[in-house]
Amino acid sequence: MFNPITLKRFNRFKKIKRSYVSLWILIVLYILSLGSELLCNDKPVYVRFKNKSYFPVYNYYPDSEFTDSGKSTRPNYKAINMLPMFKDDPSNFMIFPPIPYGPNEIISPDSLEIKNVVDVNFIKQPRTGTVNILPDYTIVKSQNCGFFFNLENDSVRNLNLISHWQLTEPLKQAIEDRFNNLVSDPVSEISTHRINKKVKCELSLSTFRARRKSPKSVRLTFREIPSQAGHVTGSVSFSPSLRITSSDKENLWQKISESDKQALSGIVKNRFNHPVDPSFININDGQYKVQFDKKDVRWPYNPIKNHWLGIDSAGRDVLARIVYGLRISMTFGLILVFFSMSLGVVIGAVQGYCGGKIDIITQRVIEIWSALPFLYIMILLGSIYGRSFILLLLIYGIFNWIGISYYMRAEFLKLRGQSFVEAAQCQGIPTIKIILKHILPNSLVPLITFMPFSLVGAIGSLAALDYLGFGLPPPTPSWGEMLAQAQIYRWAWWLILYPSLALFIVMLLGVFIGEGVRNAFDPGNFNKIR
Repeated sequence: MFNPITLKRFNRFKKIKRSYVSLWILIVLYILSLGSELLCNDKPVYVRFKNKSYFPVYNYYPDSEFTDSGKSTRPNYKAINMLPMFKDDPSNFMIFPPIPYGPNEIISPDSLEIKNVVDVNFIKQPRTGTVNILPDYTIVKSQNCGFFFNLENDSVRNLNLISHWQLTEPLKQAIEDRFNNLVSDPVSEISTHRINKKVKCELSLSTFRARRKSPKSVRLTFREIPSQAGHVTGSVSFSPSLRITSSDKENLWQKISESDKQALSGIVKNRFNHPVDPSFININDGQYKVQFDKKDVRWPYNPIKNHWLGIDSAGRDVLARIVYGLRISMTFGLILVFFSMSLGVVIGAVQGYCGGKIDIITQRVIEIWSALPFLYIMILLGSIYGRSFILLLLIYGIFNWIGISYYMRAEFLKLRGQSFVEAAQCQGIPTIKIILKHILPNSLVPLITFMPFSLVGAIGSLAALDYLGFGLPPPTPSWGEMLAQAQIYRWAWWLILYPSLALFIVMLLGVFIGEGVRNAFDPGNFNKIR
């Protein structure tokens, strides 16, 4: 059935495991995507109702077939499945696909399994205080600094600063410059307590400008830098009935006063209806910022149960759109490769076999045609006729054949002077038969070698056009369209990760296949230098 050379090349391709396995993976993925309706669909695969069988995936049934509405519109099978005639009668049932969501189905927010709770997070705020010092570092005025000097009261007046804190030389110089009435930039240094070396704080000086008289005192600001400051140190979760469902280990909620509890409970109640601003409260000797967090439903939505790859900006399941996008991308790429390579083979064969004026004139026409701006033509025709799969395929196909025509022209120019071609001409064999049966089979090496790479290029080009907004019309599932959404919603990492990963895997498999095909047709030992 196959000639020995073809079998030898195929066996050589099979020995390249990476390419051979990639070919089978890509074939399996494409076959699965061809049955996308059986994998991802908001319509059931099979319905049993009143002892009758229905197949909504392949056939259309009006709403009146299952309800008494009298409407001929498309039924909402998920809503019908929740009616008593299906829930209470075991003989009536629906079988949905493994992923019961269609590529264009808008997910109902009520169907999402999200905990309806408000998390009250306590964030400890760093303590701050100020002191005014004299040139000998005696404190003449202070505010909220008792904590930094290990005193119960906030007044640290008449204490000596350097007796309690180690000051760095740059900080001392900055203080001296201010007493000398010299312009100074703001300074901030970490200082260590002299008694307890583990206790540190941030000492800072603000910008100083020269005055008429030198200042009598200089103000320093203390700022606490504990490990927990600025981080969530406690959290309490509330249900809509304001019942505590979970609490933190430090049990901060029990440490606040009853008046603060009532105030915070009122804010929690409001948070179930709308966003609220954070509050500040004092617990023991520290100040805490209280945030009220609730998981609100807004599109796009992060991956959760039943929506493993998340939901896009229109409320559609990302996994379903990726599966359907694979089918569209592969189908587009295969049709484009077949169309463009067929056209390129025909034109290249005519040029190479005929030669002479036909070759020269055709080559000049090709050079003019290749200079036309593809993207501008795509935009122009798309604005006139509207975006569609056929139009995109046609426009891209009439530009994508040029490269392969060069290779086929060269092959035919080389082979037309061979003895077996001259012998066929002498026998009076028709030209078309010579081209198809004698020259073409011997010139397929560049065609087969470039086919996987052309497929990869077609898939990448479709994604790029969809990303730019000049590709397939909405709401067609497309990887490029999801990446365009990610450009708008940059915090939605799942819109960047999963479409990019799908595009990367398919293109990588195509490159591996192309590499294997190239090495299989190479007479060298897998293109390795020996």
